[in-house]
Amino acid sequence: MDVLLLLLFMSFSILPFSVSSAADSGDAFIGVNIGPDVSNMPSPKDIVALLKAQSIQHIRLFDANQALLLALAKTGISVTISVPNDQLLGIGQSNATAANWVNRNVIAHVPATNITSIAVGSEVLTTLPNAAPVLVSALNFIHSALVAANLDQQIKVSSPYSSSIIVNSFPPSEAKFNRTWNQQVTVPLLKFLQSTGSYLMLNVYPYYDYMQSDGHIPLDYALFRPLPPNKEAVDSNTLLHYTNVFDAVVDAAYFAMSDLNFTNIPIVVTETGWPSKGDSTEPDATVDNANTYNSNLIKHVLNNTGTPKHPGIAVSTYIYELYNEDLRSGPESEKNWGLFYANGEPVYTLHLTGAGTLFTNDTTNQTFCVTKSNDEPKMLQAALDWACGPGKVDCSPLLQGQPCYEPNNVVAHAAYAFNAYYQKMAKSAGTCDFKGVATITTTDPSHGSCIFPGSNGKNGTRINDTLLAPSNSSSSGCFSQYYYKGGSFTSSVILVVLFFSALVI
Repeated sequence: MDVLLLLLFMSFSILPFSVSSAADSGDAFIGVNIGPDVSNMPSPKDIVALLKAQSIQHIRLFDANQALLLALAKTGISVTISVPNDQLLGIGQSNATAANWVNRNVIAHVPATNITSIAVGSEVLTTLPNAAPVLVSALNFIHSALVAANLDQQIKVSSPYSSSIIVNSFPPSEAKFNRTWNQQVTVPLLKFLQSTGSYLMLNVYPYYDYMQSDGHIPLDYALFRPLPPNKEAVDSNTLLHYTNVFDAVVDAAYFAMSDLNFTNIPIVVTETGWPSKGDSTEPDATVDNANTYNSNLIKHVLNNTGTPKHPGIAVSTYIYELYNEDLRSGPESEKNWGLFYANGEPVYTLHLTGAGTLFTNDTTNQTFCVTKSNDEPKMLQAALDWACGPGKVDCSPLLQGQPCYEPNNVVAHAAYAFNAYYQKMAKSAGTCDFKGVATITTTDPSHGSCIFPGSNGKNGTRINDTLLAPSNSSSSGCFSQYYYKGGSFTSSVILVVLFFSALVI
């Protein structure tokens, strides 16, 4: 098929990223952003189920969604919450407003929800410059509220900078922050990060660097693809070799901080990614390029290679983003940065072989096809009849006395049949629709002794896919051996089936 399914984020153990010094060697992690501009946003429960199924242990929210924070309780998932830009002016001008924000969005949820950092605003200097004068005040007010609650050691405060605030970014050794903001914002912000043991949050988008380079940046250089030594970019001042845009931008930020005499502040990349679809002016926003960038990014970060300036130093990174945000304005690419569609279906399959032992045993492609709870019984009945008939699904586990007979209703039986068809068709795009009465979920619908196809079951062994094939019978195989009607099965083949069987034998 044209678009492969996504196998993402295998289970792995990682150490927390140390923010006390740029010389620390804690292992890096990969996290994911969750944007809000989705027309059919999954429920908090479904979002958490997807995160668990994909072993995603670090997320960043662009707000402090109360329902999602509650759903994340007791999961252990590390959460970065955000002060949205539209709340920044109020918080930056009032210590009391900041304290109330922390009370409502932090203290009310910890320790059950593992909030580890707060992003105050996002790319404020480039997207909301009128709020820039109060940015550092907002950071201080939020931090003071955390100190009062004795949470300042476990929850760090920072503000994501766009890499576009760095001028003369290549060679990295000549990089500097935009001087317009240095004395008013950047220097005080870096002092705050240094004094509180926090880190610079940096948004890095090689896609845009490539698009805006007028052909000067090779696509392979942007996508982490291997380059011959004579094609690598070399910093003429340091003689450091750069094999990808990502490292060059991160090092540019390190050098820009050094230019202001800050040399011990770590960097966490809060956004990076590549769009999987674009309009006619965005020919390189493709599934293949998105797959290549994110696959190579994950391996690069988790291998702890660091950057040429700081080799071996962790640069933990959040991929932008979990879901495609179809409500975003702008070019088509703005809607297509996600790893998943809103219905939970993966956009593409990441190529993660060669990432050490972390990704050698894939058990994470756990998606199932089930019924929608609000659909009409007649529509479900018709879809169930098709799945157990022309769809060639083995519906024998739904017979009376079999493991999946109970609960004996059309919703439960249809869920089993829909999923059996979906798994039989290798989860191909469009095989979990059934004229709109089915949906994809990452929650295993198995119950009791009824183990759904595709589930690992109680003993951790994947159900044999051959069980999805129709049972052998004297018929042609064009119809299921069993026919569902009115909530019960009959083992006798109806006359219509016999008639058609006779025609084709």
